[in-house]
Amino acid sequence: MCGIVGAVAERNITPILIEGLKRLEYRGYDSAGVAVFTNAGKLERLRRPGKVSELDQALAGEPLVGRLGIAHTRWATHGAPCERNAHPHFSGDVAVVHNGIIENHEALREQLKSLGYVFTSDTDTEVIAHLLNHKLKDHNDLTAALKATVKELHGAYGLAVICASQPDRVVAARSGSPLVIGLGLGENFLASDQLALRQVTDRFMYLEEGDIADIRRDSVAIWDVNGNSVEREAVQYRDGAEAADKGAFRHFMLKEIHEQPAVVQRTLEGRLGDKQVLVNAFGPQAAELFAKVRNVQIVACGTSYHAGMVARYWLEELAGIPCQVEVASEFRYRKVVVQPDSLFVTISQSGETADTLAALRNAKELGFLASLAICNVSISSLVRESDLTLLTQAGREIGVASTKAFTTQLVGLLLLTLSLGQVRGTLAPGVEATLVEELRRLPTRLGEALAMDSTVEKVAELFADKNHTLFLGRGAQYPVAMEGSLKLKEISYIHAEAYPAGELKHGPLALVDDDMPVVTVAPNNELLEKLKSNLQEVRARGGQLIVFADEKAGMVNGEGTHVINMPHIHDTLSPILYTIPLQLLSYYVAVLKGTDVDQPRNLAKSVTVE
Repeated sequence: MCGIVGAVAERNITPILIEGLKRLEYRGYDSAGVAVFTNAGKLERLRRPGKVSELDQALAGEPLVGRLGIAHTRWATHGAPCERNAHPHFSGDVAVVHNGIIENHEALREQLKSLGYVFTSDTDTEVIAHLLNHKLKDHNDLTAALKATVKELHGAYGLAVICASQPDRVVAARSGSPLVIGLGLGENFLASDQLALRQVTDRFMYLEEGDIADIRRDSVAIWDVNGNSVEREAVQYRDGAEAADKGAFRHFMLKEIHEQPAVVQRTLEGRLGDKQVLVNAFGPQAAELFAKVRNVQIVACGTSYHAGMVARYWLEELAGIPCQVEVASEFRYRKVVVQPDSLFVTISQSGETADTLAALRNAKELGFLASLAICNVSISSLVRESDLTLLTQAGREIGVASTKAFTTQLVGLLLLTLSLGQVRGTLAPGVEATLVEELRRLPTRLGEALAMDSTVEKVAELFADKNHTLFLGRGAQYPVAMEGSLKLKEISYIHAEAYPAGELKHGPLALVDDDMPVVTVAPNNELLEKLKSNLQEVRARGGQLIVFADEKAGMVNGEGTHVINMPHIHDTLSPILYTIPLQLLSYYVAVLKGTDVDQPRNLAKSVTVE
């Protein structure tokens, strides 16, 4: 997703802006630009499609030297990736960069055209620049004009603005898209991620939802959503706790498990409107393409395949769209009958998985409507070769056993489900608004699940001398059981299998005895009573039960039954929540077994060969 950097200082800030953009390249983008109030007293900009390195090279030939500026990396949502659509956008002596999507941009565009404004791009952001320019006619102060402007914007935005007639400040606004202020000595900075500013400061102030900020060289003023002057806490980072540092955690895997509330929040940022998913988050042609979709084909490998399996339940139940899910290595080697108007969806953490890439390339010859990649790496082959993309914001994942990449994939797939249902008009009344609100609460629920860390660590002791485990789930929890089984075998080397709970008596029950722990996920839904009956079959044969159950499910501890109560959550989102304790369980069992948690034997992080 897009990146913002801004600076006001007593030194040339252009190198700081460019270095900040380079540090944000992980977010994904297709063009880059910078605007600087130069020492010659002019507001000038330089924009380039492609990578930051191309912008940097252009600046070598056309240097912009100044003490005030903003910069941006853009991921196209409105308008193709090209120079005229790249940020910053100008209107008179105003320059604007923007993360997010303005939902009412078309109405504002027509209104501004009637006032005589001429548009030179296809973006929703240029609307903001012209509207701000118009407001400056009534408000001589740039901050006051921005306050008036945002009152007319509907959607998600993180904004940074500079003005040639007021060259002493960067003004900013946040609604649904994060912004952080970097505090210096005689200089201050702004970015969409503190990582962009770590080269110039270790003190940060995070804007909250609805905040407006006036950032000057020697001061920062902030107003909240109600227009009240407020102070935000300054946080100091004394060491570079970035992805390559385990910090206080023993292993990268545990660190990455605990990062999930934050990365899920990042994945949601800028993609939710008041009551609906912002469809253009999938790309400028998404709404038009989604309206034509009658079937979905998902292809992936390993953990990503399990995410696709969960999505099948969502797509068919919520959006009413038939969905098939297949392992990429199987899909690419069989004769495929393509259903009419099928969207081809690939899922990959790295975007370089050989089988998934080959399946995508094969699909292009088979007559699919379009391709969509859900991926964590913006510069990957999968992203470059797909028609549409949703980038997860998991950040760098070092542990071979995927954790935070999986949960952000699930979030992305639920956003896809709601977007397809929204565009096609197949969602039941009120469903999208309810789930958007539940998604906003999801990071908090994940934090509550992580608070059970010590409880799960104690349960892991039951596996210290075990060599086999069975995982059970029903409905959308069956793929979650599959993922739990995969995690346990990946890092503890315990043989584990997963089955739908209703299949227990059709064979797997023969394996159950007191040496075969049975792990079950039990949210409080319409399948709960049937699941309880399945569990009784296990207990009747002496099996040890470990049950992760909704706190309202009414399940209690008993002889051979260990119940871990989970926070209550909307059933649709329960697969995401119930993944957390299964990850923790596999981690603590592996620690007890003494295996190499982060680099398990025989496995690689990205499978780039067949």
